Amino acid sequence: MINNSKEAIIFDLGGVLLNLDYDLTEKAFISLGMTNFGESYSQLQQTHLFDRFERGEVSSFHFINQLLDRLPLGATANQVVHAWDAMILDFPLKRLQFLEELSKKYRLFLLSNTNDLHIDAVRRSLEKAVGHRNLEQYFEKTYFSSAIGMRKPDSNIFEFVCSENKLDPAKTIFIDDSPQHVEGAKLAGIEAILLEKNQEVSSLFD
Repeated sequence: MINNSKEAIIFDLGGVLLNLDYDLTEKAFISLGMTNFGESYSQLQQTHLFDRFERGEVSSFHFINQLLDRLPLGATANQVVHAWDAMILDFPLKRLQFLEELSKKYRLFLLSNTNDLHIDAVRRSLEKAVGHRNLEQYFEKTYFSSAIGMRKPDSNIFEFVCSENKLDPAKTIFIDDSPQHVEGAKLAGIEAILLEKNQEVSSLFD
């Protein structure tokens, strides 16, 4: 239960507001011939290529070609993008409506480890739900790791968001579904809540 002393809430995106299924991406790459994809990428950890892509240090073109190099001959760039985006599911309308109500009481921010390909897929998912791609309308400010060159769980990304928006960490809540990100926020002095699997984010405010 979140108490009334808090002034701001920083939300993770995937697994909190947007439905995700990492297994779908792993299965898609396995079907293309990359049998060890799960060793390279998961919710809890990932290899250097994925880290660099999420910090915006490599382009989508480079990322796709790196994955093509690990696939059998004949795989295409479109197949890689489709497999990579397979984890991006739907935006439940009730969560978007919940954000609109919550914004009347709190300052809301979005902080997501993501990349250019997934941002586009997220906007398409939003468009299916509400007819527009403007994710920014639900928050005072949105932060994507690939745009700011930092990623969770490093505490500096949380300090950056607080500093830029003059947030008091003691009066700020961070909500994420990955334990390592929750720990990173705590190191920055923010009260952080781990959203459990299948737990609805609105239940934290009941």
